[in-house]
Amino acid sequence: MNLPNADCDVITFGETMLRLTPPGLQRLESAVQFEAHVGGSESNVAVGLARLGLRVAWLSRLTLNPLGRQIAAALRAQGVDTSLVIWTEQDRVGLYFLEEGKAPRGSQVLYDRAHSALSRITPADLPPDLFVAGRSRVLHLSGITPALSPNAAQTARTAAQQAREAGWLVSFDLNYRANLWSATTAAQGLESLIQNAHVIYLPLRDAALLYGMPPEPEKTLVGLQARFPGKIIVLTLGGRGAAAIQPSGDPVFHPGFEAEEVGRVGGGDAFVAGFLFAYLQSQELTQALQWGNAAAAFKYSIPGDMPLFSRAELEKLIHSGGDQSLKR
Repeated sequence: MNLPNADCDVITFGETMLRLTPPGLQRLESAVQFEAHVGGSESNVAVGLARLGLRVAWLSRLTLNPLGRQIAAALRAQGVDTSLVIWTEQDRVGLYFLEEGKAPRGSQVLYDRAHSALSRITPADLPPDLFVAGRSRVLHLSGITPALSPNAAQTARTAAQQAREAGWLVSFDLNYRANLWSATTAAQGLESLIQNAHVIYLPLRDAALLYGMPPEPEKTLVGLQARFPGKIIVLTLGGRGAAAIQPSGDPVFHPGFEAEEVGRVGGGDAFVAGFLFAYLQSQELTQALQWGNAAAAFKYSIPGDMPLFSRAELEKLIHSGGDQSLKR
């Protein structure tokens, strides 16, 4: 797809929450202190892209209170334009709790986001002059938004359709969350968004869970291409790296980079940021996979949700030739 110049490189749309985590791997049920982080899939992507030097804006709906202001300020501090935020004095800011664990006790997530401001967004809330040619090159969304409420789902579908009609590239991370909806419901609910997307991302395990794809990455890519023709499909493979296929090509693969895990949350969002950054420069899939893998690996070394890296740091990692399996 030809990507024209625009006022903004990427606009992301979705919910950002406050994450509360007990320090020192404590259990939630006995914690008396919590570390607070700002995080949301789409805003994590926005932060990663902004730190790589792109012009990025974040579209959402936030409650006008200290928690909402904290979220917006945290994103602005990383270079993300928050002028598209729809402020409301109603509803609430979503929260989630992360109990970090090490084997054999895995990490656990507890959501407290019902009736959040973003869940009550409607298509009528979208800025009327936003989705026009030249306003942005890309709209990025994830499958978390349509899982929040019927209103949020319809708003995401409207945004994707209008962005596509305006000539933007639509980037869509399936981002399946089992504690928000079932695999069957998700596969049905995501169909319209996938059809309006140009690039879709998903992990190999979710391709099997939602669409019954085989465990072999190449077969999965070919199967997904047949199911969703005309799409660029990007498949993340955990420790092995990532693979992709475009409508007129064969599957391509790039191995991961070794990483010491410090902060697992947001690794997939960092991958999308790295992939999109490189793809917008060259539209070459192998290079985009390389940058996505490097971004994910670097994020694993950072606590919190946000991918706080720089372009120079990722370039150094890439040029080091450290193409090794990610320790995930």
